[in-house]
Amino acid sequence: MILPAVDGSASPITASPRPSDRQAPAILLEGVHKAYGAVRAVNGLDLAIAPGEIVAVLGPNGAGKSTTTEMITGLTDPDSGRVTVFGRPPHRAVREGLVGVMLQAGALLHEATVNDVLRLMQGLHAHPLTLEEVIERADLGSFLKTKTEKLSGGQAQRLRYALAIMADPQLLILDEPTVGMDVEIRRAFWASMREFIAGGRTVVFATHYLDEADAEADRIVVLARGRLIADGTPSTIKRRVADRTITLADHGVSLAELSALPAVIAAERSGGRLLLRTTDSDTTLRALITGHPAAVDIEVVSASLEDAFLTLTHDQSEELG
Repeated sequence: MILPAVDGSASPITASPRPSDRQAPAILLEGVHKAYGAVRAVNGLDLAIAPGEIVAVLGPNGAGKSTTTEMITGLTDPDSGRVTVFGRPPHRAVREGLVGVMLQAGALLHEATVNDVLRLMQGLHAHPLTLEEVIERADLGSFLKTKTEKLSGGQAQRLRYALAIMADPQLLILDEPTVGMDVEIRRAFWASMREFIAGGRTVVFATHYLDEADAEADRIVVLARGRLIADGTPSTIKRRVADRTITLADHGVSLAELSALPAVIAAERSGGRLLLRTTDSDTTLRALITGHPAAVDIEVVSASLEDAFLTLTHDQSEELG
């Protein structure tokens, strides 16, 4: 069958989320365990995400992120515990069109144009968005006639995003959504996303761009070895580690001397500068200036989300052996 063409012209935004059980969490996991042989992918996970939240899920490889996503979307069942989506079993929530999923490596139909894929997938949903709206939101208008195997990495991601929102879902699950996108397109993607979810939709996304998680998420969940090890706002997560980092010009002082300064928990050389992580920057600064008057070009910066992530996951690895 030859599918009619779409010219990509935008129509007014007309998203109208279908009713769901707003009294129930968008996602609820209670005592969830999942193992593959001797490997415990998820180990006693408890997590509740409220409707309307934007949550970044972070964790090193093998943390259990993918397995958790598979259980939320009904692709696999937990060995024990309970998983619900808007108060429903996951497979029912997906069947009702309440869940949209964007996978980083999600396969796209070959030998088909972007336009063909959109029309085919729209026909699978009970209450889809219009093609015009999907095209506008995902910014696909410039390559509708391109075959999927000819798409750049960023274009393929935008098509996957379009397919994820096609069903007009209440919950969006995004796996590394901006991989392959340049900085400008990443910004446009998140601007479009913020507009799409303004009506109260829920977003759960995994990313290795920690600045992206810091900027876009209301809440950050950190997993390690199938367990929840941190949960809170970006500011709360960052306060879990040293509040400040002091940097200064490398003027020859030894790391051992700097490590001995009060409140310093780590000292290192990086990029031609000395970095001191401290739990009390005022105390460390006073000791530094008094004991090392030659210290120059001193800066004090807040701990980054990357600092917090590396510290939390490193500590968990040491604790679990």
